[in-house]
Amino acid sequence: MAELHAYTIGPDDGPPVLALHGVTGHGLRWDRLAREGLPRHRVLAVDLRGHGRSPWEPPWGIEQHLEDLVDTLDAHRLGRVAVLGHSFGGLLATHLAQRQPERVERLVLLDPAIALDPAANAQRADDQRNPPSWPSLDDAIAARRELRPSHAYADSDADVRAHLAEQPDGSFRFRFAPAAAVVAWSEMTRPRASLAGLQVPTLLVRAGREDFVSDALLAGLREDLGPAFRVETLDTSHMLYWDSFEDTARLVREFLA
Repeated sequence: MAELHAYTIGPDDGPPVLALHGVTGHGLRWDRLAREGLPRHRVLAVDLRGHGRSPWEPPWGIEQHLEDLVDTLDAHRLGRVAVLGHSFGGLLATHLAQRQPERVERLVLLDPAIALDPAANAQRADDQRNPPSWPSLDDAIAARRELRPSHAYADSDADVRAHLAEQPDGSFRFRFAPAAAVVAWSEMTRPRASLAGLQVPTLLVRAGREDFVSDALLAGLREDLGPAFRVETLDTSHMLYWDSFEDTARLVREFLA
């Protein structure tokens, strides 16, 4: 059994939601969305294998991630749940629905990273071999703010404080295994998981300023799910639940209501 480290946010008797972060992330990235956007739900926000405070040991492929997720649901005595996934977490959500459909009540995919271009992901994977580090917490906060609009600074700052770890040489970097991130970028080039015949209600929120969600992916999901599939596009970045918090929270809340 491989139970993941997880944060439980919200009332114990609320409708359960399993929240899956993106590559290099961690479960607390869902804290604001859970508390402010889904206050009536019980959100189980996990640190994926190789990330945060969960086990870092390999393997780091999709199959092991799915085993970890099922073990974690069992450990928390959760049966059928809504699954909320961002980026790589969205990819895992679709594979969980395909292979364990009895555990998935509905899907929310926030700019999912599925069937991405292999050449682009080869570069992204190579970049993860030497992840960025900073000499201090303040330097990390300043550097990460450069990637966000000013209204998202509070979310970015909280993320740095929660996710940064001091290294033996005194520098600071995010708490994830670079090798696990390399494998994740490779897995994101796999063909999409077929959801044909499942009829699981699915909301996909696309970040309009990015190219992670292809027209081919949307067409395939529409073919698989028919009227159970819904797409919304926001004029925002890949970190849509920070940079367009209100709109993202509203869409997710209404869909899960």
